[in-house]
Amino acid sequence: MHKIWLLFDPRRVMVAMAVFLFTLAVLIHFILLSTDRYNWLDVKPLAAASADVTVSKLIT
Repeated sequence: MHKIWLLFDPRRVMVAMAVFLFTLAVLIHFILLSTDRYNWLDVKPLAAASADVTVSKLIT
């Protein structure tokens, strides 16, 4: 295993891996934000309000 690190500089490998993983994480989050199901920023308060109305109608 040590011969692999003789070919590659460990600092460059770690920096490249960190940049790759950060880019991958940002890409995954943007893909999730573009969907309707997993978009946690665009909250639809009407769905919660209609649920409260139906519950109150059932109680009275």
